[in-house]
Amino acid sequence: MNPLLPASASGGSPTRQRLLDWCMARLGRGFVVGVPMLFLLLVFALPFLVVLKISVSEMDGVRFSDLLSWHEGVLQFRLKFGNYTAIFLDDDLYLRAFLSSVGFAALTTALCLLIGYPFAYFLARSEPGIRPGLLMLLMLPFWTSFLLRVYAWKMLLADNGVFNNIALALGLLEEPVKMMNTPFSLTLGMVYTYLPFMVLPLYSNLVKLDIRLLEAAQDLGASAWQAFWRITVPLSQSGIIAGALLVFIPCVGEFVIPELLGGPQTLMIGRVLWDEFFANNDWPMASTVAVVMVLLIIVPLALFNKYQAEAALGEQR
Repeated sequence: MNPLLPASASGGSPTRQRLLDWCMARLGRGFVVGVPMLFLLLVFALPFLVVLKISVSEMDGVRFSDLLSWHEGVLQFRLKFGNYTAIFLDDDLYLRAFLSSVGFAALTTALCLLIGYPFAYFLARSEPGIRPGLLMLLMLPFWTSFLLRVYAWKMLLADNGVFNNIALALGLLEEPVKMMNTPFSLTLGMVYTYLPFMVLPLYSNLVKLDIRLLEAAQDLGASAWQAFWRITVPLSQSGIIAGALLVFIPCVGEFVIPELLGGPQTLMIGRVLWDEFFANNDWPMASTVAVVMVLLIIVPLALFNKYQAEAALGEQR
């Protein structure tokens, strides 16, 4: 018996309608899976392969050498791995830039979680009638250009900006405080920009939490704090992970905020990529840095997803 066919079809005399239904079901499953796979192939896999090809090519003026060449009856396959060895062995600039980017991204993620979790909890426990209005206020900054919002922080944090002028006028400061082009301004700008990406996944998870579980915990003698740590936080783990990934991944490769708020002395991998592409015009090295950065992010995520899938399968068993 063919397991792919319905029982009546494997018996040798299926009806036309059942075969048609089976074919449509198979076609629907293939369409649901095929469209996302095609999208990922076009917008991620193919561009990544192009960047990977550039990273192992030699640059001759404005063109890149071919990986495959035919010369005097000999097929040559040439790959240049010197850029990859240079990243880890010759120059520590790229390693320091990546570690700095990971550090700022981790700090931003932790602050977004610290600020966003109470905010998301408040949204989830608010009256159903006012939740749409509160969500609209959360999304309101997205109606303004990203660059305008970042430039607004430059006006607020500058030496003669709004914050320093107010503090000087109130007598709180005797001279302006240096806030621009510092790690403080960089972290503040990134937390402000990516905070909604943490709040929304947490809200969508917390709003579905069964309140009866908290009531049962209180009936069993648990305090509000114990119920929060032992019930609310574990049940919102998926929202925490989703929000952390949505914040951490774009923060690692962020360029605009470090450039405008962090200043030229801020070492971030996005700035290194920009310099290699446009200042040094060294596309193979820039592509190498991009490939390494993508792999260092994707590989841990793939291992984590595999661990999560195995854990979920173990719980079902």
